[in-house]
Formats: sequence, structure tokens, C-alpha cells
Amino acid sequence: MKGSIYFKDMRNSDALEDLMVKKLSKLDKYFKSEADAKVTMSTIKKTNFKVEVLIPFNGLFLRAEETTDDMHKSIDRVVEKIERQLRRYKTKIEKRHTKESVRFPDFNQAAFAENAEPVPGEEEPRIVRTKSFELKPMTEEEAILQMELLGHDFYVFEDLSGITSVIYKRKDGNYGLIERATI
Repeated sequence: MKGSIYFKDMRNSDALEDLMVKKLSKLDKYFKSEADAKVTMSTIKKTNFKVEVLIPFNGLFLRAEETTDDMHKSIDRVVEKIERQLRRYKTKIEKRHTKESVRFPDFNQAAFAENAEPVPGEEEPRIVRTKSFELKPMTEEEAILQMELLGHDFYVFEDLSGITSVIYKRKDGNYGLIERATI
């Protein structure tokens, strides 16, 4: 697996790059051709180390991040997380692959057949609750207030111009806004 490795708030390290490439090569068995991983390694307040991995392959994105007090531990955990995602969603990926085989030529079904052991204690996620609600026109500030009052991480609302939007709380404590594209 090829890897584009970026260092943020820390010095470049050939040893860490080599370790990351070696660990990512463990995932090669899941891809027919070479996938290109984008890896970002960073330090947080000089005591925690964060590793983010994004692997795009033909319309799908695998993404994981891990933060620990040791860079090697973060690397190990993020690769384990990506592999767990591949095993967990293999059925969905296979269904999508067989429907559109031209679109997903990089997907290696044989690797999943070999590594098809079920993960103990993990079951397929499903919808367990449905909510319906009216979207009320409001400003972004009002939506943030409503989200905070409800204790949620996100809030769907209609802005004053009638565009459906989602406001959400980010891990860094700030807010994000997702707007419906207008055509």
C-alpha cells in the first residue's frame, strides 16, 4: 500500500514513516491493486499523539483516527480500526461491488472470504428509532442554542432563507455547518 504521510506539529521521522507503511501493508490483502492511504501524524499538547488515516478507493472512503500517549500505540490502533471497518462492512461493500463491478475493480473479495471470521460482540448496526419533526426557520445562533439546550451533538434546522442545514459540534469545541446545496 502506498502512503502519503504528513507530519503536523512534529518533525518528520523516517522511522515513523517506515513503521506506518509496514503496518498499512497488512491491509494490502483487502485490495486487488495498490491503494493510496493518506496519513496525518500530529502531536496534541506535546503529550498525546494523533494518527489519522484516509483510504479512498473507487467511491468508498475508509477513515480512522486514534489519539494516545504513544505514537506507536496510535499507529497500531488506527490500523486495527481500519481493518475492523473492512471486516465489519464487508457484506455491504460486497453487495455494492457485485451490483457495480465496473465501479469497484480494486476490491478483493477473496481476502474477505479468507478473513470472514465474525467479530465477537459486534452485530450489524440497524435503525432502532425514527423521529419526525417540523423544521422551523431560525438563525445559526438559535440552532446552536437549541442544540445545546437539547444536549445533542447536531441539530437539523431551516435557515431564514428556507435552506435545510445541520449544525454540529466538532471535537475541537467549535461548530460546523452543513448546508443543502442550492441548484
